[in-house]
This record gives sequence, structure tokens and C-alpha cells, in this order.
Amino acid sequence: MALNKITYTITYAVLYTLSLLPWKIIYLISDMATPIVRKYYRREIVRRQLRESFPEKNDEELETIERNFYRHFCDLFVEIIKQFSMSREEIMQHMTFSGHEEMMSQCNPQQPLMLVMLGHMANWEWVASLQYWLPRVHCTQVYHPLYNKAFDRLFINLRQQYGGETIKMRQAVRRLLQLHHEGRITVCGMIADQQPKWDAIHHFSTLLNHDSAVFVGTEQIAKKVGCKVYYASMTQPRRGYYHCHFTPLALNPKDEPDYNITDRYMQMLEADIQDSPELWLWTHIRWSRTKQQWEERQKQERNKK
Repeated sequence: MALNKITYTITYAVLYTLSLLPWKIIYLISDMATPIVRKYYRREIVRRQLRESFPEKNDEELETIERNFYRHFCDLFVEIIKQFSMSREEIMQHMTFSGHEEMMSQCNPQQPLMLVMLGHMANWEWVASLQYWLPRVHCTQVYHPLYNKAFDRLFINLRQQYGGETIKMRQAVRRLLQLHHEGRITVCGMIADQQPKWDAIHHFSTLLNHDSAVFVGTEQIAKKVGCKVYYASMTQPRRGYYHCHFTPLALNPKDEPDYNITDRYMQMLEADIQDSPELWLWTHIRWSRTKQQWEERQKQERNKK
């Protein structure tokens, strides 16, 4: 416990000090780090996933996407560092939103909870600043705890500095149902493009020429309480500036066939990736658990019974 506290204090002090550097220096650090990170960090994984996802592209086109991705990847890290000391005015200039007022017009005391599905696109960490744009709304986000307790606390504080709430994945259903029953106007962001563990796989969708295991928790919660679901589309107008637009995904979730909401989310995410492939997080291993393996495991489980 004491070691975690010391690690947290030292890390926070170092990162906060670095965050005071001017934007030009911040991006100079990113530019210098990019070729090194590209050479040594998961390059084969990135190349393989790009090649499998865009079989229609030639080597030169894939090389361009790879190069631009690593530049954005390094930008993302320095932007997160910069986030430690960004003022309210500064973050609202660099991270803008649209469609949020229309989204909130759909809320009412009977349906106070609004779910937002997004992916690892652009700078998803800055989306937590939505709380500044919706000061009368309780903005929350579901997250997966980090193994390192000091860094887990660091990121929780970073995400909650705008006044919102972070909810651990294992506690998400209970907490969101609690907020719904309290009638508290709430928006919850859920990043749903991660690869679930075997015991959490219930459905495969299609993404970038792959059968992709996908989390269905957002859809399950929406169907249970009847709350509306929106999709957050992330774009980058220019370096260091991002925009998030909210689009209706399911306004009557209880009327939707099972997994239809999840499949539609994957389709919208794929369209965004096709438009700006360099903005997606290609270093994550996305497709190591195949549908064929999952079906075989399901068969084995049935045979045991």
C-alpha cells in the first residue's frame, strides 16, 4: 500500500510537470518518439492486423496507414500527459461535441439513463470532458481496472477531474441500475471494441473482414431498463483537436432483435475506421479468439453436461 502511494505521488508529480510544457514541445517529443516506438512496439501485430483488415490495399497504402498510426499513437500519449494540467477552457477548445443536446432531449424522469457506445478511436480519454458540456447531467464511464494499483488510481483521477464518475466493469450493471432507479439523469460511455475473455463471449459480429468477439453488456443493459443508446463518432479536424458526434443507435432497444444493437455498433465503428484507419488503436490484439475456437469450446461444455 505504501509503495503504491509513493509510486502514485512520484508519477503524478513527474507527469504534471511534463504537462506544463508548451504544445510545440509536447508534439516535438511525440515526433522524436514515433520512429523508435514504431520500430520496437508491436509492429508485427500492427502490420498483420492492417494487412488482414484491408486486403484491398497495396503495400504502399498499408505503410502509410502504419506510419500515420504510430504518429497518432505517440500523440495520444503526450496528449494524455498534457491533460494533467489543461484548463477547462483549453480542453473545451481541443475536445468538442455535437449532437449531445439532441441526445439529452430524449431523456426524461422515466428514462433517465442514456448509454453511449464508442471505440478506441482518436483520443477517447478526452471524451470524459463531456461533463463540462453537460453540467447538469451525471456523466459516467465504464473502465477495466489496471493491474498496477498506482497507475489505476492515476487514470481514475485523470478521468474524474471533470466531475464525472468512473465505474469498474464488474460493477457496471449494478451501478447503472442504481442510477436508473434513482431517476438521476445519466450518460454512460462504454468502449465496446475490446476483445472479451472466453467466459465473457456471447456473440460474434463482423469487423474489418473478421468474425469478432464483442462485448454485449451495453445492449443487455439497454434492453433491461429500456434506455436509449447512442454512438459516439470520433474525428480529428487537425492535430491535437478532436470532435465527437452523437448519433442515435437504438431509441427503442426492447424492440430490437438480440444482438442487433451490437452489430449496428460494429458497423458504425467500421465505417469510422475505414474513413480514418490511423485513428484506431491497432496495437491491441483484436482477433486471437476465433469463432471456430469458441464454437468448439461451447460444444465441449455441452458434452460435459
